[in-house]
Amino acid sequence: MYGIVSVLSTLSILSALFGQPEIKTVQTLSWQEAKFFQLPKEPNSEAEEILQQYLRDLASKGFSPQRQGILLQADMTKLAFRNDKVPLSAASLTKIATTLAAVDKWGLDHRFQTRIYRVGEIRNGILHGDLLVEGGGNPFFVWEEAIAIGGFLNRLGIKEVQGNLQITAPFYMNYKTRAEVAGELFRQAIEAESWPEVAKKQYEKMAIEIPRPHVKISGKVLVSPTQPIDSQLLLRHQSMTLANILKQMNIYSNNVMAEVLAESAGGAQAVAQLAANAANVPKDEIQLINGSGLGTDNRISPRAVIAMLAALERQLADQPLGVIDLFPVAGRDRQGTTIGRKLPPNTMFKTGTLRAVSALAGILPTQKQGLVWFVVINEGSDVYELRAQQDIFLRKLGQAWGSAPLNNGKPQTPHKSEVLGDPKRISAP
Repeated sequence: MYGIVSVLSTLSILSALFGQPEIKTVQTLSWQEAKFFQLPKEPNSEAEEILQQYLRDLASKGFSPQRQGILLQADMTKLAFRNDKVPLSAASLTKIATTLAAVDKWGLDHRFQTRIYRVGEIRNGILHGDLLVEGGGNPFFVWEEAIAIGGFLNRLGIKEVQGNLQITAPFYMNYKTRAEVAGELFRQAIEAESWPEVAKKQYEKMAIEIPRPHVKISGKVLVSPTQPIDSQLLLRHQSMTLANILKQMNIYSNNVMAEVLAESAGGAQAVAQLAANAANVPKDEIQLINGSGLGTDNRISPRAVIAMLAALERQLADQPLGVIDLFPVAGRDRQGTTIGRKLPPNTMFKTGTLRAVSALAGILPTQKQGLVWFVVINEGSDVYELRAQQDIFLRKLGQAWGSAPLNNGKPQTPHKSEVLGDPKRISAP
């Protein structure tokens, strides 16, 4: 449990704020009229004092207090807030909207499929014809995945392709979205003698030991609009689950992965509309031009950020995983955007950075206030100083209210990550 309050119990109250229709009652309940039934005072005096000091500290370093958007929310109470309904340049907090749209479209267990075909016959280790790659939109197809496919092709008896490598979009590799570039990387990956240094390093770090692949392609890399009618399926490759892909995207704040997912989900406008509907906030509080957050024209209000996180948790209410399984957690995750941060232990968070924007949002579990959902969107040129001040702000809140453990409140074993290049995700037809 999260100290006194779990994510799920907090969610039921946040739902009333952000996502549930008004319920008309026939009879007023007597306890609602009792003197003791009063909502907590807004803002919370302790939170407000810490916020005021935070704004004074920013001002002393040359940052305008008027250019900051902040919201601290616990249960039904806005503990402290500034500009919480104003759409601000949210940078990679945009990826929260993309995460919400991806889960809505595919579900956490979804796996993107990449299929490999042949045209021609295999004789004495040589494919006398073309090798074909049919992309399935996998945004996390990298060296290790292609190397594993190369090894599988060797086991099928293919060591050389006398024809061309044909690519059918959408195929991405190593975060390159042009099909011809991704295809050239794939050709290098399946022939160990062609590996650049980065491929060699990734192979050495693979968690599963597999033989170096040797599939030499003599022809060119071509991009084809459709599969030839005489092509024959050789293998299917499945991506990691969407849950693992989203966690990697959010930990590393990978822009290409986010762009690919958002485009596959219908584009920036569709993602913004879906997010606004799910969060039950006005459309103008979620303004998107892409799914990654690159560009100051991606603008989201602080309250919309919390509403999206709450909507995502509602969406996962009947799933074994929760919102904390899709984003980095201080102390649990030690890569990507977690490096260098000094947030309170067990804080779930998502960062956002542009040249003059630093943003931070997530959940701070506390003993005194339960789960505190927070958003800090700072404008200012020194993003490194802004990050440091965000960490200090969150640590002061944690010290004032006491730290608490963080889990998703569901009876399950911890979320198990998958490894790149696992041959178990490759199968013959």
